[in-house]
Amino acid sequence: MSAVHRAAAPAAAAPRVDLRTPVVWVALAFAAFQLWMAAFHTLSSQVIRALHVGFVLWLIFLLYPPLKGRGGTLGAAGAALGWALGLAGFATGLYQWVFEADLTQRAGELERWDWVAGIAAIALVFEAARRVMGWGLPVICALFLAYAAFGQHLPGALAHRGYDWEVLIATLGFGTEGIYGTPTYVSSTYIFLFILFGAFLEQAGMVRLFTDFAMGTVGHTRGGPAKVAVISSGLMGTINGSGVANVVTTGQFTIPLMKRFGYRPAFAGGVEATSSMGGQIMPPVMGAVAFIMAETINVPYVAIVKAALIPAVLYFVTVFWMVHLEAGRCGLHGLPRHECPNPWTAVRERWYLLLPLVGLVALLFSGYTPMFSGTVGLALTVILIFAAAVMQGIRGTALRVLFWVLLALACGGFFRFGAGAFLVVTAALVVLTYVLRCGREARAQALRALVDGAQHALPVAAACALVGVLIGVINLTGVAAEIGGHVIGIGRANLLLALVLTMVTCLVLGMGIPTIPNYIITSSLAAPVLLELGVPLIVSHMFVFYFGIMADLTPPVALAAFAAAPIARERGLLISLNAVRVAIAGFVVPYMAVYSPALMLQGEAGPLAVAWVVFKALVAIGLWGAAAIGFLWGPLRAWERLWAFAAAALLVAALPVTDELGLGAAALWLAWHGWQRRRRAAAAA
Repeated sequence: MSAVHRAAAPAAAAPRVDLRTPVVWVALAFAAFQLWMAAFHTLSSQVIRALHVGFVLWLIFLLYPPLKGRGGTLGAAGAALGWALGLAGFATGLYQWVFEADLTQRAGELERWDWVAGIAAIALVFEAARRVMGWGLPVICALFLAYAAFGQHLPGALAHRGYDWEVLIATLGFGTEGIYGTPTYVSSTYIFLFILFGAFLEQAGMVRLFTDFAMGTVGHTRGGPAKVAVISSGLMGTINGSGVANVVTTGQFTIPLMKRFGYRPAFAGGVEATSSMGGQIMPPVMGAVAFIMAETINVPYVAIVKAALIPAVLYFVTVFWMVHLEAGRCGLHGLPRHECPNPWTAVRERWYLLLPLVGLVALLFSGYTPMFSGTVGLALTVILIFAAAVMQGIRGTALRVLFWVLLALACGGFFRFGAGAFLVVTAALVVLTYVLRCGREARAQALRALVDGAQHALPVAAACALVGVLIGVINLTGVAAEIGGHVIGIGRANLLLALVLTMVTCLVLGMGIPTIPNYIITSSLAAPVLLELGVPLIVSHMFVFYFGIMADLTPPVALAAFAAAPIARERGLLISLNAVRVAIAGFVVPYMAVYSPALMLQGEAGPLAVAWVVFKALVAIGLWGAAAIGFLWGPLRAWERLWAFAAAALLVAALPVTDELGLGAAALWLAWHGWQRRRRAAAAA
């Protein structure tokens, strides 16, 4: 039996999709619409955005209906109201499609039904976002909306000239400045495709491949179970940019494993939360913010990937180093080698799942757009799933080889006939599964991936639509320039103070809102400030991006930590405190990038400059880890930990004198600690 044939059957059967449930058909219609638009783009961008938001509203109100009860009249009434609100939300998208030409000609002059559609769209977006994300973001956006409506009555520089409701509804409910702005454009194109891409790879068994590979490579080493969590979550980040999704996916396996081998529940949850959040900065997919950033600052997506690469590697090196030191401090060992799977056997059995990922990376770095690359990667994933299923019905090596050759030639038709070639190939493979009476599991996986992809996109899409209200108000009133002027006044004399203020803003906003609106708000207010203070464009936005991610680990509201809490059976706050300790260097690497842009491959620095700043970062990470855990080759006293921390802090700045002092202090500290270790060993002997 071939490797592909063996890999076709997953370890656990995919949950069946109940096609009798109406919400499943809505999710499938949503996914089908997005795929068709990505492949053929038959409608205008404005209509695609409007229908995207319409589908999102429809699904959210079906999945989170009002008056939700356990049955009886209350449950039925809630379901009916959910359908009514969902269909009303979808109707606002249809309205933009049907009357597209009229709305363009009127250009902001609203008629009666325009008022109804605009107000309904804005109100339903607020309510839908509240249902999937809580009160944080809706309250912030409502404050900005109130500022736009009544800000002319404020005293001093914050007052604006005043805007009537027609201007506000036209700006926020129509056109491309409000809920259908750049974030929704990115959500309706790149983000949905990559979420669907990750959903198909997960259904195909990529999680099992990553976990087996991580277990086989580091499971037997000191603290191996925690290192498995770091590697598997990092690998998951290459296909799934959602930190919380990573926690609930890989954490189901890694957190119990870490607990079983002696890690405290809070530390195990903190490791998983920290590792999973790193997925948002791990190329090639990264998080949804990376796509929004590329559109916001008008740079190729591959430029964002290049800038994120070294800091992402350093982030995971930090987590890996921290769990290694914690294992040494607690005397924890790895799994017996015979219990660890062979990593290369896992790769050999599921190698074909790596092909779409390799193709995606190759296309991105060849200059193709994320939308094109994501479409091709997704198409290859679907084709490989059904091709592996068809192999179950083919007997004989010669026929199998012929099948793969013909399949490759058919896929090559993409270069001549476009995305339609992939559609034809997929349809042919599905028909073959029926003819050969095989592939039932593959069909279930495909349906489940489509439904899961549509549902996983809802929180992101709702946030993107609602944050458009905030962006529209900022652009309309110019409040960002006013606030930015005050921050510049503070930061002109002290760049470090401006950076700290920006970091605090990101962390505070992150207590109530997800990473995407956090980035959009802070980048609108603070990134221009950093740019004016001499920080390179990409570095200033990446600084904001990184601390938006760190906010999901920072107490008191740490989404990733609280997602890990039920799995670890520990309080979310305690997990969050451990996550901050594990990710301590992640709070400092962005500062290093500001003072040494070569860390993000920015500026005119050559390979030697990049190597030097990476070396400094690695030394600093090593020292910070030892200071935070209190262990290196042996336990550290309090003053030794302070010494290590101070030496690492000196390496953050890019001044030659601080580099020399930091490296000198680090060398002396290592020599002292080594001598102390040998002395204790001699005394014990």
